[in-house]
Formats: sequence, structure tokens, C-alpha cells
Amino acid sequence: MTSTPATQASSTRPPHDPHPPTPGTTGLSPAARTLLALACGVLVLAGMAAAAEVLAPLFLAAVIVIICHPVRFPLLARGWPSWLATTTVILVAYLILAALVGMLVWSGFRFAALVREFLPQLSESVAQIQGQLAAAGLDTQIAEAVTGWFQPSNILALAGGVSSVALGIGTAFFFVLAYAVFMAADAGRYSTASQHFGVSRAGAIDRATRFSSGVRRYYVVNASFGAVVAVVDGVALWLLNVPGAAIWAILAFVTNFVPNIGFILGLVPPAIMAFVVGGWQLALAVVAVYCVVNVVLQVFVQPKFVSDAVSLSLTLSFVSVVFWTFVIGPLGAILSIPLTLLVRALLLEGDPRNAWLRWLSGDDVEPAEEDSHARDAVGRREADHDEEPTADGGLDGEPAGEHGR
Repeated sequence: MTSTPATQASSTRPPHDPHPPTPGTTGLSPAARTLLALACGVLVLAGMAAAAEVLAPLFLAAVIVIICHPVRFPLLARGWPSWLATTTVILVAYLILAALVGMLVWSGFRFAALVREFLPQLSESVAQIQGQLAAAGLDTQIAEAVTGWFQPSNILALAGGVSSVALGIGTAFFFVLAYAVFMAADAGRYSTASQHFGVSRAGAIDRATRFSSGVRRYYVVNASFGAVVAVVDGVALWLLNVPGAAIWAILAFVTNFVPNIGFILGLVPPAIMAFVVGGWQLALAVVAVYCVVNVVLQVFVQPKFVSDAVSLSLTLSFVSVVFWTFVIGPLGAILSIPLTLLVRALLLEGDPRNAWLRWLSGDDVEPAEEDSHARDAVGRREADHDEEPTADGGLDGEPAGEHGR
């Protein structure tokens, strides 16, 4: 029986490609597509950096509204009108923003005032340390390098920097207020999306819901650990007679929202004040307290809870702080985890083929469909190999006589 040309063509037809080329990318290698995506990402990030003064308050307002949005549901369940529930959400958002910004601004300016108040003692302490280092035989240049960081001019510059950052965040506060009004109103409408598009847009709604839940869990964990750390630090500083113990407790709470490195930002001011009033011995005691309390809680314990709450790897959580601070400024450190979750939701969670990248980011995700098929195929090949006939006519692992029966 001769084969027809159609039969020959079908026999030589290449196997079905499980990943057909995406329209518009024909002719581009995977490496070229990766480089093109990276180049587009760089352009987007450059635009975000240029518009940081607008985007940073916008992101902060969005996060605050996401946190406060669940307040409306019990109110609606009690029969409140939608506009009144939205107004309540806005008021709660304003209270949270006012409390955080007020604590940060007050801490910054009080730090500057304390530095100016103890400036004579600071100069005297620096001179004493320089004399002790010189008496110990250290070179003059080495002694000046060691004590240079504690010079009054540098401390005043640090205090001024803290105050300016606090003032900048306070200025952005007014933009956040305006953004929060409109976002809270729209959030009330968007909460009904599943009722209207629960079938056709179920995937997008599910991703948005997971993102919002992750943001809320993250800040609940941070606020809980921050309150514990603030109380312990404040009591310890008060017992050590460090000036402004309440200020540094509030600063410890606020800086706890900066992942991994927040305790360092909260340690520097109280350590300086301890050095001014009690010398290096008291400063060392403050550093020891912060290392025991803050390092144990904020560096070893809290990241594990944060990682479990938002499904982000510890490395990605740390890198995101530096990355988003570089892109949008100081607020990027506080918003680093939500922004990273947003990028993952937009770029990775919509495509099942990105399950590998989601897993690398720390997400607990099932393997993609093609990976399941590949494992099934490997399992079938191994099963077929186990059942191959042996030289004596039996199957692998089965005597020939048994097989013959």
C-alpha cells in the first residue's frame, strides 16, 4: 500500500509546539525578548523616578485606603448608606495619616532641639575621646577619623536632615489627603466588581483581592511588632536616663515600617544622645539594648512573619527597600513591600507560565500546567522502562516464569 502525499506530509509534520510564538515577537530570540523587556522596565523606572514627588504620595494614599477599606463592610451590613460608609473610611484614613506624620515630624524636630540643647556637652565628649585615643597611641589622623562622625557640625547636619525629611513627608501629607478622598470613593464602587464581572474578569479580581489582603496583613504585622519594640525600647531608655525616651520610642515604632534596616535608623539618634550625656559607656549600653531587642525581633523574628504574610522571600524583601528608596525617595522604604507585591501581581500572576518566577519570589504557587504534564510524561517513561522485557522474556523486576504464566 503506497502512502499518499498527504500521509507523507502528516508523517513528517513537526510535533505540536506547546509554546507557540507570541504574535509580534516572531523572529526574536528569548534573550532578545528579555533584553527588550529590561529596557522597557528601565524606561518605566526612570519615569517613576522623575515623577517621584507625585507618585510617592499617590502610592501612600492608595495603601492607606486599602488598609482602611474593610471598615465600610460592617457599616453597610448595619444598614448605613454607602456615602456615609465612604466618609467613615476617609476619616479613619485621615486619622492614621495624621498620627503617623505627627509622630514623625515631632520626633524629628525634638531630635534637632535636643542636639542644640546638649551641644556644649557633645563638644566636650568628643574632645575627651580624641584625647583618650591619642593617649592610647593612635595616630592623630586615625583619632580624628574615629571621632569625626560625632563632631557637632555633623550631628547638627543629621538632625537637620531628619527634620527636613519629616517636613517633606508632612508637605506630601496634603497631597495624600486629596488622593485619599477620591480613592476611598472609587474603592466603594470597585468593591462590587465581583458582582458584575465575577465570571469574565475573575482572574483579575482575584489578583487584586490577594494584593489588597497581602498589603493589609503586612502592615498589621509591622504595626504589631513596632508597638512591642517601641514599648521595650522606651522603657529601657527611660531606665538608662537617656533624654527623650518617649521620642525615641515613637521613632522606633515609625522606623519599624522600614523592613530589615529600620532599627538602624531608629538607633542612631538615641545612641548619640546617650553618648552626649553619659559618654561611650551609656552609648554602648543603648546599642546593646537595641541589638538584643530590635535585632532579635525586627531582623530575625519579624521578617519570617512578614514573609509568611505576603509570601515574599527574605532576600527580595531586603532588596526591595533599597530599590524603591532609590526610585521614589524616602517613602519608597515604607512602601517597598506593597510596591513589590503590586509589580508581582501585574507582571507575574496573570500568566501561568510565570509560576517559576513567582515561586522564586517566595510565592506559594502550584507549578504551571506544562510542568505537570512534563512530570506526568517522566513518570510514564519511568513506568514503561520498568516494564520493558528482559533478556529471558520477563519484565524488569519480574521472573520470566511468572511473566510466562
